[in-house]
Amino acid sequence: MLDIGYSLSRRFPDPPQTDYRNADVHALRHDLFCGDVYLADAKTDREVSTAWGWVPVLDFAWALCDIVEQLDQDPRGNRSAKSQYAELDFTESSDRMLFERRFGWVDVEADWMPGDEPPVTFNHSALRRESRDFLHDLIADLTDMHEGLADNPAIWSLQARFPRLP
Repeated sequence: MLDIGYSLSRRFPDPPQTDYRNADVHALRHDLFCGDVYLADAKTDREVSTAWGWVPVLDFAWALCDIVEQLDQDPRGNRSAKSQYAELDFTESSDRMLFERRFGWVDVEADWMPGDEPPVTFNHSALRRESRDFLHDLIADLTDMHEGLADNPAIWSLQARFPRLP
């Protein structure tokens, strides 16, 4: 079972004067909502996670949804033996989270993982569904905490681009 989660940082709070209703995409993706994120396999009790406190969690959710779609470019889908690759880079460091899809499975590893540790593996369909659920749940949490965010047109566009899946 795949679990994607986050925690917001107390060390890197959003500026108190932030107008969330009018925040631009750059601010939403890179300057606000800092914390840590994880992708966990509950069955094996393994995860890929950050522990820096400064990861923009909305950007992570947004990028993860993009990556899952990028990994689905081969028209053969789950029948494809050819590996497809994507990476998520963290803007404040040189660290990356690496994704490799082969057949219907996605291996996830990170630069900061020990070299002898195998990647965490998820079903691609489950990763797509869970990444979109994570995005929508995160947006719901953030809009509850920050007045005006629910009225931001960039948030509307993001939700429309990656709707929840049945």
